[in-house]
Amino acid sequence: MNAHTLTRRRLLRGLGATVALPFMESIYPSGLHAANSPAKRPQRFACLFMPNGAYPPAWTPSGVGKDFELSEILSPLAGVKEKVTVLSGLMNKNSISRFDGHYTKTANFLTSMPITRTVDAKVNAGGISVDQLMAQHFGHETLFPSLQYGIDRIKSGVDLAVGFTRLYGGTISWASPSTPCPREIEPRFAFDRMFRNHIPGKKPLPPDPYKKSVLDLVQEDTKVLERRLGIEDQNKLGEYLEAVRSVEKRINKPANLEDFASRITPDVKKELQKMDLRIDEWAEYSEGVDITEKVRLMIDIMVLAFWSDASRVATFMFGNSVSSRNFSFLDGVTDTHHSVSHHNKDPRMLSQYERISKWHIEQYNYMLERLEAIPDGDGTLLDSSMVLFGSGLSDGDRHSPYDLPIVLGGSGGHKFKTGHHVQYDRKTPLASLYQTMLYAMDIPSQNFADGHGPFCELLA
Repeated sequence: MNAHTLTRRRLLRGLGATVALPFMESIYPSGLHAANSPAKRPQRFACLFMPNGAYPPAWTPSGVGKDFELSEILSPLAGVKEKVTVLSGLMNKNSISRFDGHYTKTANFLTSMPITRTVDAKVNAGGISVDQLMAQHFGHETLFPSLQYGIDRIKSGVDLAVGFTRLYGGTISWASPSTPCPREIEPRFAFDRMFRNHIPGKKPLPPDPYKKSVLDLVQEDTKVLERRLGIEDQNKLGEYLEAVRSVEKRINKPANLEDFASRITPDVKKELQKMDLRIDEWAEYSEGVDITEKVRLMIDIMVLAFWSDASRVATFMFGNSVSSRNFSFLDGVTDTHHSVSHHNKDPRMLSQYERISKWHIEQYNYMLERLEAIPDGDGTLLDSSMVLFGSGLSDGDRHSPYDLPIVLGGSGGHKFKTGHHVQYDRKTPLASLYQTMLYAMDIPSQNFADGHGPFCELLA
């Protein structure tokens, strides 16, 4: 088992370091300029995932509808209040498990399906995630069908407390029920793979690595792994590698790269130069526990991807399941995130829990304000986006799957009403929100997990 797992991990790590290259999934439609007309702006979707939940009494706004007041945790959103919708009462029914409090509420956050309990690499999140359904639908129109970012390395091994593999705690994006999408966690790599060759005065990346199949780089690991797999898993691996190869076929078309280069306007180039310097400065002084700048670098890379139309779908994880990140860089916080989430209503712990939750909202607000500042047609990038913020559990002390902390920013191209607080019944499925997003994007989806259909009251 150990040899099998290690080999598979090496393979995925190798692929993850190369498949995410900026020019690997590039095809631009000839009708791009028509699609970018004021009548039909591209829609974008991003999901920012927070581990460990939030304390409901401190999270939930007062009042409903347009006449609501932001809670202290949500107060950073005051400047964009008219561009967000706070949704209360939603739950992910298929995250309920008598075995686990975290992993079954992380891996399936965007699939809304039950995950398979396992202690090895045979993971299964029950279905494709909603972001990947979007990527399947219009990802061929952009350089990257989707982006998956985070700040923590994926952990392997078994959490002995619950008997689940820790692999479930490191991803929310699934290309298929058994295929998690690899995440990038380093700002320099994420930035260079998309934009390095378009920064004025910057030495381009050498072209040679792109002329060779990335699968060649992990060829030996692949052979070793295949010898350890049964026929069914060999077929599954073959399908995965063929999918990678099909992506490569879209890489080396000069016309595709030229199309993307044409989208790098002078304004975008200025931002690329600023970002390049910021990343260099961050890398030089990145020691310490304060992760704020790293998070904002990753957020700005997503914003640049939306602005340049390099991608229209992105996910970002603030941390893995059971995250014990040290937040002592915040005033009044001395304990780790996971420990204060188990507050037992101790005022000292609750105060820290709320401050950490508020910090997450501050970063979410940073992304919304960045998008709001960029013109897009007759509106802004935020107007044409749907930016979801949420956690897979509510009160960390009880691992509650009810009344999840959920906020939706932007109107998805004026498809959503914004600026209100909607209170749903306690067991309303989160999957219905995903159905609403798919509906707003004109993506056929008669059924998605346990959804009851779109929320018509959210639609403009």
